[in-house]
Amino acid sequence: MIRAVRADRDIAVPGCADVVIVGAGAAGLMCAISAGRAAEVMGVRKRIVVLDGAGKVGVKILVAGGGRCNVTHERVIPKDYNGSSAGSIKKVLSRFGVEDTVRFFRELGVELKREETGKLFPVTDDAHTVLDALLGAVRDAGATIHHPCKVRAVEDDGEGGFVVRGDWGEIRAGKVVLATGGKALPKSGSDGSGYPIVEALGHTVTGVIAPALVPLVIEGEHFVKGLSGIAHDARVEVRASTGKRLASTTGALLCTHFGLSGPAILDISRHLTWARVEDEGAYLTIGFVHDRGEDELDAALSGLGKRTVGRFVRELLPERLADALCVDVGVDPSTKGAELKREARRALVLALTGLRVPVARDRGYTHAEVTMGGVPMREVDPSTMGSRVRAGLYLIGEILDVDGRIGGFNFQWAWAGGMIAGRACVGVD
Repeated sequence: MIRAVRADRDIAVPGCADVVIVGAGAAGLMCAISAGRAAEVMGVRKRIVVLDGAGKVGVKILVAGGGRCNVTHERVIPKDYNGSSAGSIKKVLSRFGVEDTVRFFRELGVELKREETGKLFPVTDDAHTVLDALLGAVRDAGATIHHPCKVRAVEDDGEGGFVVRGDWGEIRAGKVVLATGGKALPKSGSDGSGYPIVEALGHTVTGVIAPALVPLVIEGEHFVKGLSGIAHDARVEVRASTGKRLASTTGALLCTHFGLSGPAILDISRHLTWARVEDEGAYLTIGFVHDRGEDELDAALSGLGKRTVGRFVRELLPERLADALCVDVGVDPSTKGAELKREARRALVLALTGLRVPVARDRGYTHAEVTMGGVPMREVDPSTMGSRVRAGLYLIGEILDVDGRIGGFNFQWAWAGGMIAGRACVGVD
């Protein structure tokens, strides 16, 4: 069994290094492993230092997948991501794909299993298995992790290298890899501090930086908030104020005391945020019944005869949800089909197939799994993750304008970028 490996929080940060990696999340740890291994293969000695501001490294790994860590997905393609160009994303993913990830972790002693959704988890169902293996591999690769060592600035040293500074002191480096993350889950150390650092080095950051893969808060006393704990597969859509469909996804939805959560809601959340940037009237609809059309449902309701409306709707939805939905549109569940007026029938059909939900906001970075926005990929060479703005600088992970849907896609992005940058920063293509 792989045991936990202590990061070097009590060892003084050296005054210089060949490579400094800022951030010890998934991308940063992979980068350290890749760089150390590549240097060893080349037969050269490289001092590789990882700095992280958190008191505990790898928090996002430990909380992912409900504490089980959804390492990757069985099939990953550019369409699974949002943000920067699909072409750049494809180039990165092609250099280190799912099979490479599975092989990498197997070699670390971490076997992965596939679940029905296509998600790949460690067979132990314990995220510590993943983190412990990564920390052990960092140590074996000859890299050192120092924390909590919050990096406040990365500056040009005037000689082609960098000076990395913090309250703990400073370290000079020939190469710097920024794996600082975005702003999601700030307790993990991702507090957005990487953005001013990268901007000071000449890069730009997208105008919109916002939570993604985040639950949504419904305003007022909406009936959904009284159904906490009820889950159901639904079609969720973002529509413009004109009614035009802008984004759609189908999957599990969870009713909560504050509003909505579940995979379908997390996936659609960034699209609602993005839509409202240019159209404040953009809104969310839920099709609790998504496998039957409006005409089919209308005909079924018209032909109920003596059967009650409530009984029919309960055959389609969980009982509490069915009754609450009926009441919300002004239909008593005990109403017989033959007594249901045309207007009420139409209102019920629309509520079943596309209920408009008054989303007030999302739950913020504290509850978000990832950040949308960041440094555009056009400013990075996807073959090396090297900056096109400043030689010797590399950008990986969530600081980039790339965010994947739920299911292990963001981890795959981190593994791929970390592996590529690690090799490149020590001189291996």
